Amino acid sequence: MEYHWISFTTDYGLRDGFVAACHGVIARVAPSVRVIDITHVVPPQLVRHGATVLADTVAYLPEAVHLAVVDPGVGTRRRGVVVVAANGLLVGPDNGLLLPAAEALGGVLAAYALVAPDYRTATTSATFHGRDVFAPAAAHLALGVAPEAFGPPVEDLVRLPDPLVAAFPGKLVSEVLTVDHFGNLALAATPEDLRLSGLGPRVCVYSERTVVTAALGRTFADVAPGAPVLYTDSAGRLAVAINRGSAAEALDVGPAQELTITASPTAT
Repeated sequence: MEYHWISFTTDYGLRDGFVAACHGVIARVAPSVRVIDITHVVPPQLVRHGATVLADTVAYLPEAVHLAVVDPGVGTRRRGVVVVAANGLLVGPDNGLLLPAAEALGGVLAAYALVAPDYRTATTSATFHGRDVFAPAAAHLALGVAPEAFGPPVEDLVRLPDPLVAAFPGKLVSEVLTVDHFGNLALAATPEDLRLSGLGPRVCVYSERTVVTAALGRTFADVAPGAPVLYTDSAGRLAVAINRGSAAEALDVGPAQELTITASPTAT
């Protein structure tokens, strides 16, 4: 099966030529295939952040080969893989990055190791598999090369551990999954976790360093400018925001850290 699109997600940043080099490799192999850049500013080495962004995005893209590289284990014994999902293919390191997106695309049907030398660059750098292994693999897959041509089946794909969520009466503890451009904090917890805790309509949100008092709301403007709000984001998870401000700065917290939510003393 051929694909007209490749999506591309990395932690490469925008200061260097890494993204352009990968685009160039794709264009040389498959010049008619179009690339959608999801993001290249995943915080360095934060695999769960990249996995979350990718999984939250793929359902809104055309059917595609999804190339993702957040790869702190590059050059080690970790595998490169192509994952066959019900509604697309995913290419990248076997470190848990791809599985949430594969599940969002209907579930994993098969996976294969990327070992065939015909589908990588002539010389493979130990530190740039995005350019030399994953980008050419994605391009060849888009041209219709069968996933099984890349290597043997993989049946033990690496899965990230579940993020921390603990709901108790009057208390909810959750890992921060992502921080977006606006400083909004996407939590692993869901509205159902909040319901189980029995919290609202005002709560205290604690980080290791500070605390803010937030109102439960539907959108940012439900609170005054500069005020915190706890709401359900576009991915269906709980999130903390500051109307016209940054919750990440207010709470001095980032991805993979924890927040504790309790009842506000002034809750009514």
